[in-house]
Amino acid sequence: MAICSGLGRVFMSKEIFRDEDSNAAYANGNFTSLDAEMEIDEGYSEVMDFVEHLFITIFDILYKNCEKELEIVRKEYPFTPLKYSTKTLRLTFQEGVQMLKDAGVEIDPMEELNTEAKRKLGQLVLEKYDTEFYILHRLPLTDRPFYTMPCEDDLDYSNSFDAFVRGEEIITGGEHINEHELLSDSAEACGVELKTISAYLDSFKYGVRPHGGFGAGLNRVVMLFLGMDNIQETSLVPCDLHGHAL
Repeated sequence: MAICSGLGRVFMSKEIFRDEDSNAAYANGNFTSLDAEMEIDEGYSEVMDFVEHLFITIFDILYKNCEKELEIVRKEYPFTPLKYSTKTLRLTFQEGVQMLKDAGVEIDPMEELNTEAKRKLGQLVLEKYDTEFYILHRLPLTDRPFYTMPCEDDLDYSNSFDAFVRGEEIITGGEHINEHELLSDSAEACGVELKTISAYLDSFKYGVRPHGGFGAGLNRVVMLFLGMDNIQETSLVPCDLHGHAL
């Protein structure tokens, strides 16, 4: 909605609290989220460009300026440096599915990868491309929020992406629908009552530039950058699924 008001780029860092019904090592009752939204000129690749530049810069600065701190962590939690390149690998979802199939993993090409498949793909990418940071894009539309822009050439897929570190997802993003009618139809198709998001929809009535964005869970980024096994190790006050401090 801030993009609708004419702001070209919007950034927000905030604390998220949620009742996530999961006991996975990367799930937590609260985390710090970095969100960004930006106008785009030609396509969602511009959002991926932004993610690539931002996180490679973050990784570079951490290794350059935080050597002492990283060594302190390494003594307690041994880890190997993250492998990444200055040009981040980008695979389409279909290319990722094909890599898994070639490795003998049966995958539904129209459904989001499960945790085990994501980790396996991370291993395959490391073996083939020697990187642990990559982007998977053109994801199935059925697994994206209602405001995600469909691919123009194939409505089963979307102009969206996930970014991964060491086989785990750290970022979700993509192009967002900027047309009022299409946005309303998509919301209805996903079972969203339009009256509950009327203020949001109204902001698109008078024309909005193409735009997209992403969200990154910073606790998960730290956990995977350091090669840790549990997100609670990278949370100042980790909470269980009921919001109780651990």
